[in-house]
Amino acid sequence: MNLAEHFQILARYNRVANERLYEACAQLSDEERRRQRAGSFGSIHALLNHLLLGDRIWMTRFVAASDASRPGGAGRMTPPLDTILFENFDDLRRARAAKDASIETFFSNLHDDACAQSFAYINNQGKHYVEPALVAFSHFFNHQTHHRGQIHVMLSQTAVAPPSLDLHRIINP
Repeated sequence: MNLAEHFQILARYNRVANERLYEACAQLSDEERRRQRAGSFGSIHALLNHLLLGDRIWMTRFVAASDASRPGGAGRMTPPLDTILFENFDDLRRARAAKDASIETFFSNLHDDACAQSFAYINNQGKHYVEPALVAFSHFFNHQTHHRGQIHVMLSQTAVAPPSLDLHRIINP
């Protein structure tokens, strides 16, 4: 398996894991999704928004870096990481599904040579970075897994059983 194929598997895993997580979260009341809990961003709803925001930020960087007409990638600052993109859960869920589809499409067109490149960007604190694509792609998928794990723990504090999110069970059911 080459690097491009590896990231394509992670993109598919990401989509299915998000579908399972959202299916479980949909069983909660809005009040329960917004209940303050220990963990990043304080609630399931806020974490779901953060994950979508993070994916949008990174995908903007990846797409810009792959666009020859925009050398240097995306150089603009990003919004605060606790930004709530969608107050309504159904709107958030639709946006998540759309973003997951675009992530799969991007990575399905990825070639190994893209993994050897670097790109520049400015983070949410105004700091300039030049990031190797291989590290950024790895971080992108690791970030998703990290926060889905936190949501998984938060779900375990509710009456809704958290879904299995194990990669090998999703990729090879």
